[in-house]
Amino acid sequence: MNLNPKIESSSVNCYSPMAIYDLSNYMFDTLIQSKIYDYDQIVVVCIGSDRSTGDSLGPLVGYKLKSMLLRHKDVVLLGTLDDPVHAKNLEEKIEYINTNFSNPFILAIDASLGQFDKIGFINIKEGPLKPGLGVNKVLPTIGHVSITGIVNAGGIMEYIVLQNTRLSLVMKMAEVISKSIHLCIIKYNKIKSN
Repeated sequence: MNLNPKIESSSVNCYSPMAIYDLSNYMFDTLIQSKIYDYDQIVVVCIGSDRSTGDSLGPLVGYKLKSMLLRHKDVVLLGTLDDPVHAKNLEEKIEYINTNFSNPFILAIDASLGQFDKIGFINIKEGPLKPGLGVNKVLPTIGHVSITGIVNAGGIMEYIVLQNTRLSLVMKMAEVISKSIHLCIIKYNKIKSN
């Protein structure tokens, strides 16, 4: 029996009463499995655009995280409502990370489209994020661990679907993700300092 099984991917419904607690625990397990302790700092990259409701998940997570992470000097945040990371500047931001940080652990967050019955689910997995996949854009992959929130159903007319996504759902997901990241970082820093 494997006492430390490889976590392929974990999923949480953002409307679950235990969503923040569950997601922060899945996140912590995934970060430890990804050997986060081998890196010098954490870079959280929130990808998306504030010009589209469905695609605003990343910038909203960044906006909410900004004040939460002020105490954590070893965590760098990229991608907020004021300064989003999106298709047009993603390569530039990756270059910025590679130039300014010697050994960063990257946690990437983005919205995604999925099956109708999975709308509202937040997925976390070890491995990079593939931004733009839902709207058929070819962009560089990013992240050691990726978090995606399924904001709407995919399959046809993706741009219109993203524009017609409910803001209340995106806000709820952003709240769950940002609070989960904050709790996970607090837990990680406690362990690291011991």
